[in-house]
Amino acid sequence: MMRRYFFLMIIGLVLNACGGREKPNFIYMPDMVYSPSLKAQEVGSLRVPPEGSIPRGFEPYAYAGLPDVAGQKLQNPITRTKANLKRGRVLYQRFCYPCHGVRGAGNGPVTPKYPTPPSLHSDKVRNWSDGRIFHVITQGQNLMPAYASQILKQERWKIVQYVRVLQRANQPTQADLKSLENW
Repeated sequence: MMRRYFFLMIIGLVLNACGGREKPNFIYMPDMVYSPSLKAQEVGSLRVPPEGSIPRGFEPYAYAGLPDVAGQKLQNPITRTKANLKRGRVLYQRFCYPCHGVRGAGNGPVTPKYPTPPSLHSDKVRNWSDGRIFHVITQGQNLMPAYASQILKQERWKIVQYVRVLQRANQPTQADLKSLENW
């Protein structure tokens, strides 16, 4: 008799498990289970951020489209150290070398396919302030793209310092030549 009840109970459990009911048998929050879903790009699914809002941690560039103002107002906050110049060199080789070349003469490996960029040793670029060079790296100019999204602000200033080193190496001043005599 006991075996029959046990056998019937096993059959009942198996049939209950095979039933067409939903699993689990009890739905805790049916509104969440059966909520209407919105497909990506469907009308009403995209939320526009409030006007004037900026992402957390984002600092808007105050001199967008104002290269002359940027050249006058921006000052290089990075101290010139050997470590900063080494980092500037690495960044220059990564981002600037393909177009401007190893020494900044505008003869990088991609120049046969694209118009030659200006030499960093031209009087025009040599007379630019550090802020103006920083602005060009940040916003881009002519065919040069903007690098603000790829290079951090502090790193762009290090590239500016390295560009100045390239310029002084190509056309040293009297003070530079005098300091070499003491070597």
